[in-house]
Amino acid sequence: MKKYMVILALILCSVTVNAAEKITLSTLDWEPYIGKEIKDNGYVAVLVKEAFRRGGLEADFQFDRWSRVVGLAKSGQVDGYFPEYFSESIKAYALFSDPFPGGPIGFFKLKHKDISFNRLEDLKGLKIGTVKGYVNTKEFDEADYLNKDAVKDDLTNFKKLAAERLDLVVADKFVGLNLIKKHMPDKAGQIEFMAKFLEEKDLFVCISNKVANADAKVEAFNAGLKQMKADGTIDKILIKYGF
Repeated sequence: MKKYMVILALILCSVTVNAAEKITLSTLDWEPYIGKEIKDNGYVAVLVKEAFRRGGLEADFQFDRWSRVVGLAKSGQVDGYFPEYFSESIKAYALFSDPFPGGPIGFFKLKHKDISFNRLEDLKGLKIGTVKGYVNTKEFDEADYLNKDAVKDDLTNFKKLAAERLDLVVADKFVGLNLIKKHMPDKAGQIEFMAKFLEEKDLFVCISNKVANADAKVEAFNAGLKQMKADGTIDKILIKYGF
């Protein structure tokens, strides 16, 4: 009997350990990087799951609107969130992972509008669409002299741009082009991404400071990501998903 009790105890311990190896992250529909309705939830979802798997954790995702995605992590209701751009202000409530590839962020405009700039100061007087809670670039986000109009999501901005209620929309190039193609195909020939963009952005996973073993969770992801860089997996994923 004693032998069987020992075996049962070992089994129960194993189950407990396995259950503890899950990590829950909040995220958003931000196609073509990630989304509920695209293949395998997109390139970023595949990369994040695989990096955590190699680090010994099973990642589960919760999709929501961006403000709630961040809020859930801030309050510790989930382990973390992604994809995020780097910002010093986020360090107040989360730890950053090592970076993985993102894309260029810049401005979209109507093709018939004669708009150009060398410095952000050149855009004074123009109405620029942003999204509430989004990090863009440090210089742009701190440019209080610009006329910024914040809304709930990128699509709302592009609809306002098409209706000439905005002069510019700040957005990731691939996200913007995907939104236009999917939701506004009749406007595809009228809207363009400006050749001079703000920055080529990396993406990050952010782990909440309020969850247990936050450092270990970041280290697990980073270890897996390092392996994926070394063996070419990241490049293969990028190619497979059209980046």
